[in-house]
Amino acid sequence: MASRGNAVRGAVFAIGAVVLVGGCGSSTDGDAKPAGSTTSAGATLAAAAPNSYAPCKDVPQSVLDSENLGMHISADGDATGGVQWRGCRWVRPNGYSVGIRTTNLTIDLIRSRNYPETTEFTIGGRRAISTRQFDGPFINEACTVNVEMKGGSLEFNLNNPPSNRDTGSTDSCVFARGLAEKVTPTLPANA
Repeated sequence: MASRGNAVRGAVFAIGAVVLVGGCGSSTDGDAKPAGSTTSAGATLAAAAPNSYAPCKDVPQSVLDSENLGMHISADGDATGGVQWRGCRWVRPNGYSVGIRTTNLTIDLIRSRNYPETTEFTIGGRRAISTRQFDGPFINEACTVNVEMKGGSLEFNLNNPPSNRDTGSTDSCVFARGLAEKVTPTLPANA
């Protein structure tokens, strides 16, 4: 029983670390900018995170079950410069953790950041982009996929260290994109 408690404490610690680190890499061009500001590349930060989809309650349980995701916690956050996130974080036992949140970061703004391994694609007719937003030795453990919404995007910020017994041998972007492909069809058409 003690090992299960240690595993849960470890998962909660990992979630907290990812949430903390995830909030660090999303200012515009490294400088704080007011909401609605424009970067040198002409990309705009929307005024507020979209509220037409609430990931904590709108991500279907069937999708969460298909990925064996449980133990969700609120992952709302605000960063300098007016960046906002609204949503939750889930954990897969012995596997990855993922934050699914709406954000006022637009696809164009994310593209303008020139993150490593930036890949653009579409999901259900919506523009999407995957990026590696962390530097250093952990760059391949994390992947962020953003799917276009009116006034920002739906963000899938996934952390999958190689030490995860069930998922650690698979690239984090494979899981992030797969999850985005499952959730995006549940967005309202006008979102």
